[in-house]
Amino acid sequence: MTVKIAPSILAADFAHLGAEAAAAERAGADWLHLDVMDGHFVPNLTFGPPVIQSLRSHTKLPFDVHLMVTNPHDLLEDYVDAGADHITFHVEAQTDTVATLQDIRNYGKKAGLSLRPATPADTLQNFMPYLDLILVMSVEPGFGGQAFEEEILHKITEIRDMADQQDHPIEIVVDGGVKPENAQKIIEAGATTLVAGSSIFKSDNYTTAIEALRDE
Repeated sequence: MTVKIAPSILAADFAHLGAEAAAAERAGADWLHLDVMDGHFVPNLTFGPPVIQSLRSHTKLPFDVHLMVTNPHDLLEDYVDAGADHITFHVEAQTDTVATLQDIRNYGKKAGLSLRPATPADTLQNFMPYLDLILVMSVEPGFGGQAFEEEILHKITEIRDMADQQDHPIEIVVDGGVKPENAQKIIEAGATTLVAGSSIFKSDNYTTAIEALRDE
């Protein structure tokens, strides 16, 4: 199975986001990753539904929306209407996790949970039947450009093993410091999708950067 690559628009040129999204698609990206931060669940602010909606006409890539917000359930309809294809929120958020996952699926979207680096893998156990994807953070959410934490590799494998025991496929997505130098180790640990920001959007050639992440 070929690993999927999801460029993170957070690292793109914000003055030309539409062009950057289209360029990522031409370069061979599989998804476009969109980090939403509310300034409360994490300290930074990024963007919300209007920006995502404005990008929708610039690319046909699936929109992989990562909600780093305190109240994900309250915001679902806004992000569905904006064009999200996948909606992932944090298992640490104060929400009815099962109800939120079910509602995402009821909207016809893929539902995901994300974990901070310090959150144990087994926190996901009771939610596995409701998940289409799991986003494993290898850095603390809220800031781009951080270095990959090697100790996360065993956690990826643990989550992959949990996913393989389910009767439906679950994507294992890894985000944080993903680069060509560590991509193969992350894939071998069990990742099926790599989120990469700086290593793609700060490169001189997006196609080459994406191929380097896939290179085995």
